[in-house]
Amino acid sequence: MKKKSISAPYSPELQNHLTGKHLLAFEIPFSKELLAEHLSNGYVSEACGVQSTNGSYHCVRCGNKEQTMFYTFPCKICDRDCTYCRSCIMMGRVSECAKLYRWTGPGIQFTIPDSVMSWSGTLSAGQQKASDRVVEAVKGKDEFLVWAVCGAGKTEILFPAIEAALLDGKRICLATPRTDVVLELSPRLKEAFPAIEVTTLYGGSAERHGFSPLTVSTTHQLFRFIEAFDVIIVDEVDAFPYSIDDSLHYAVDKSKKASASTIYLTATPSKRMQRLYRSGKLKAAIIPARYHRQPIPIPEMKWCGNWKKKLLQKKIPPAISRWVSERLEQKIPFLLFFPSIEVMEQGIPLFQMLSPNLKIVHSQHPERKERVMAIRNGDVPGLLTTTILERGITIERLEVAVIGAEHEVFSESALVQISGRVGRSFVHPLGTITFFHYGKSKAMIEAIDHIQRMNRAAWERGLLDA
Repeated sequence: MKKKSISAPYSPELQNHLTGKHLLAFEIPFSKELLAEHLSNGYVSEACGVQSTNGSYHCVRCGNKEQTMFYTFPCKICDRDCTYCRSCIMMGRVSECAKLYRWTGPGIQFTIPDSVMSWSGTLSAGQQKASDRVVEAVKGKDEFLVWAVCGAGKTEILFPAIEAALLDGKRICLATPRTDVVLELSPRLKEAFPAIEVTTLYGGSAERHGFSPLTVSTTHQLFRFIEAFDVIIVDEVDAFPYSIDDSLHYAVDKSKKASASTIYLTATPSKRMQRLYRSGKLKAAIIPARYHRQPIPIPEMKWCGNWKKKLLQKKIPPAISRWVSERLEQKIPFLLFFPSIEVMEQGIPLFQMLSPNLKIVHSQHPERKERVMAIRNGDVPGLLTTTILERGITIERLEVAVIGAEHEVFSESALVQISGRVGRSFVHPLGTITFFHYGKSKAMIEAIDHIQRMNRAAWERGLLDA
């Protein structure tokens, strides 16, 4: 749309709300008249959310082109048969007659103080080397992978690069597939960068309409952005659902500017990423050691019999019962990972006979955040959980067991991440991880081999204390 006059008055509030965004009308808390005025003046553009080319539909917001994921219905708004995208319906319905609005007027200039970072920690030699390379990647607008073991201090490695980007006037997003990781990262970034505003975005977050130089977001929330960020950091890049959902990759790509740098972080890169690194097509820094210079504890595989049958009989397998009782007696906080919500809910009444204060956590649980905080604060002795807590959780003295570790839901990546919850603290670098099973799986063996290989690499590089 042609701009009528760059000197025409515009609403800074609307500018703040729409800059870098791709929003439906109901997501814009301003009058239709104000929006129409800005459209007329060329400060806002609009586009149909679902478009058709040669009879094939595609969704502008999420990139969906799978025709079975579109549905045509008699629409009362446009008074005709209208097609909408089912792939991103959870973000609000996008259809042929539903417009997506974005700001196309003057840009916003951030006021950044000379000193933006207050973090005064010290990086290890391995962290520092990786951090320097991330700074170079941000300055060079490159694509870069940080392959670091669980507990290596990946977040702290990012701080110098975030500082450099902020001082250069760049807008940054740190995105991750899991809400739990967002909730873990946000307070740490706010503490490290207190002089700037940090926006935190996840489903149901109160800060959805904010605009700031630094954003922490789930990858799902990036559907609402377009060409917004100069730097995008994708943490836990191998995590579900990002690892299998092409639309989330589309959301990340759509949310960044053409000249943006992209930083990937993970302890367990996909086989594809590993191939790209080894072929030289993806630059990377590998950190095989934790920041406290102690090896990652090696999981123990322990046969527990037919655990599923025992739980159906309303009995806890004796080996698992002993493991839990020992930690309750020693007041060691623990996580018990289950292959499904159904199996976990069968087990919770049995485990509460050992301690009535044990709780469950899963992706749909309304008190998920509160219960994670409760174990961190010592208010509950342990949590029964699904793989929702395999990442982004740091708890002092924590120990972990996996029930039914042979189940297909526990991939090599998941088991490595679960194991990485243990021994993360400088004060408590040790702890136990136990894979309770009814038959060893390939993923269990590969996960243990993965951890042993990283420990060996750390020893060979002199990154572990004797």
